[in-house]
Amino acid sequence: MKKFAMTIAALLTAVGSSAIAQDTVVLPGEVRTYVLEQNTPSVQYEGDIVVGQPVPDVVQVYPIPEQPDFAYAVVNEKRVIVNPKTHTVVQVLE
Repeated sequence: MKKFAMTIAALLTAVGSSAIAQDTVVLPGEVRTYVLEQNTPSVQYEGDIVVGQPVPDVVQVYPIPEQPDFAYAVVNEKRVIVNPKTHTVVQVLE
């Protein structure tokens, strides 16, 4: 029974780690640095910008050179990393 309980615990840990890994995006350092250094105008938006949701159509998304998996926008004075294909928010830089 002890071996069974340990197996279940190991499986739950592995599943939990996978779920967390899917929600966490590790940005390459050069992506963060590039976005923070850009002098891009901010778009004012009344709604919330939420990780996992697309930015509104009124928000201009800019590509990041040599980083095809990431783009960015500036919304309400916050820099936002997005998926360039879906415009889904990946991370909000604080």
